[in-house]
Amino acid sequence: MSQTLTPQKLAGKTALVTGSGRGIGRQIALKLASEGARLVINDLDAAPGDETAAEIRAMGGEAVACNGDVTAEGFAERFVQTGIDTFGGLDIIVNNAGYTWDNVIQKMTDEQWHAILNVHLTAPFRIMRAASRFIREAARQEASEGREVFRKVVNISSTSGVYGNAGQANYSTAKAGIMGLTKAMAKEWGRYKVNVNAVAFGLIMTRLTEAPAHGGATIDIAGREIAVGVRPEVLKNAETLIPLGRGGQPIEAAGSVYLFCIPESNYVSGQTLVVAGGRP
Repeated sequence: MSQTLTPQKLAGKTALVTGSGRGIGRQIALKLASEGARLVINDLDAAPGDETAAEIRAMGGEAVACNGDVTAEGFAERFVQTGIDTFGGLDIIVNNAGYTWDNVIQKMTDEQWHAILNVHLTAPFRIMRAASRFIREAARQEASEGREVFRKVVNISSTSGVYGNAGQANYSTAKAGIMGLTKAMAKEWGRYKVNVNAVAFGLIMTRLTEAPAHGGATIDIAGREIAVGVRPEVLKNAETLIPLGRGGQPIEAAGSVYLFCIPESNYVSGQTLVVAGGRP
């Protein structure tokens, strides 16, 4: 029997979530939908994106898929316009899509460097830029009517961006950069009543971390086969350093993003929340 949604804190809001066909992004989308938001789903591959959208609709929610590569020219405009055309606007943007492509610096190619910066930093920049016209015009109209309407942007960072991580010069740089972009846009968009915050995840158990790298697990990114996963012994050692004693689950990661999307966070902006089970 299908679960029935009970619209709550986000009823009537339109949320755009990149990388929401699988993993953390999927759980973010399901969480926002469970609170009444209408979702624009995105995945690099059409099948998981369509599946998440269909799951939300089966629950009684509203969702449409806008699949494709977030780094592609014109994607940002298409993504934003899908929300406007389908649901009449946009209220929440979650820049979540991404992956890792690790190497020590002497072995890291320009292609690796630019690919990771493009997906984790340039794509969110483009999406926010594409949304800016709607946000400005909507905010001015609401202000003229004496209404205060808050919108939310949540950018996904990482503890690699907060503290750095060996073998991840590209990823650490991109995730540090997204925190800078978050702080800048919190100041720039504050006058439009947009809260812009970031969540920096530590070890979250997804296909990108759980698959053993030595087992040959890969993902296909624009025709490139990129190894994913963390060796079991490395995972075990990492978990011993986490005060809560384990890696986080995607549904727990989604909960932290949700906190920045609800009205209770209307006076919180420009912040980065570290979600790492207590690990410094």
